[in-house]
Amino acid sequence: MQIQIQMQMQSSLCFSSSPKPPQPPSSPSSFSLPNSQLPNNPTPNPKPKSLLQTHPLYTPATSNLSHQIKEKILCLEIFGVDSGKALSQNPSLHSTPLHSLNSVISFLRSKGIHHSDLPKIFGMCPTILTSDIAADLIPVFSFLSDDLQVPDHRVRRVVNKNPRLLASSARDQLRPALFYLRRLGFTDLEALAYRDSILLVSSVERTLIPKPRFLESLGLQRAEAVGMVLRCPALFTFSVENNFKPKFEYLVGEMKRKVEEVREFPQYFAFSLEKRIKPRHMEVVRRGMEMGLPLMLKTTDVEFRELLSQGSG
Repeated sequence: MQIQIQMQMQSSLCFSSSPKPPQPPSSPSSFSLPNSQLPNNPTPNPKPKSLLQTHPLYTPATSNLSHQIKEKILCLEIFGVDSGKALSQNPSLHSTPLHSLNSVISFLRSKGIHHSDLPKIFGMCPTILTSDIAADLIPVFSFLSDDLQVPDHRVRRVVNKNPRLLASSARDQLRPALFYLRRLGFTDLEALAYRDSILLVSSVERTLIPKPRFLESLGLQRAEAVGMVLRCPALFTFSVENNFKPKFEYLVGEMKRKVEEVREFPQYFAFSLEKRIKPRHMEVVRRGMEMGLPLMLKTTDVEFRELLSQGSG
């Protein structure tokens, strides 16, 4: 199946599978698009530059690249994908034939993915371009429909929310993560699909399991730690070393508060220590006031100033 790419110049360069008509000889370092008409002029005019040659990426430095690599670079750029980044992050693109890329794109389109979605999807996860449709992509879409119960007409929304789903193994990553989360107490599949799908592509051993364990190490019971991550799933995405530890140390050290306060308000860990927690705590202390964590941190700047004015008035 041939992908029709709509551009201002109506290029048909990408994924052309049909034989090209005979062309005038060209130098081995460049190639040009087929000309539908040639001027009836006995004196030949200079041959215009091809679309590839006029592309910003076509520089003298690229003249030694193979014809196939040049086509891939231009095709990726036409799709809105950073070709340098894609080729760097996915070296398999160098040897993957164009018809294989075309097959992946056609398959995604058949699943309801729009052409306009491709730049984001391939830009975030260039490895999807060289996926095996049968071994990699079909199992992921089966996971979305069977395990997460996502209806066909909403698959596009889920994929656009988190393209990394398509780059993850259904057997080795997605299903084990879902199994762990459901055992932990996550029952809202819709929330996992549309809002918290980042958890499904997170390592169970390195990312998910350590967070409740750390919360338990603060003196919380297992049920309390689990309750915190269920109420605030974003806790799974925070670093223990760079987020949990410094914020908890500031809570009990500088703020002189107890662990029970974060048990009741786990969103505390979602606020910036330097830009939100410290400045507001210092202002409350300077005014000689007392304020609960939710009121101190969740209010807007205007609301916070009003609270300070009321407290000191």
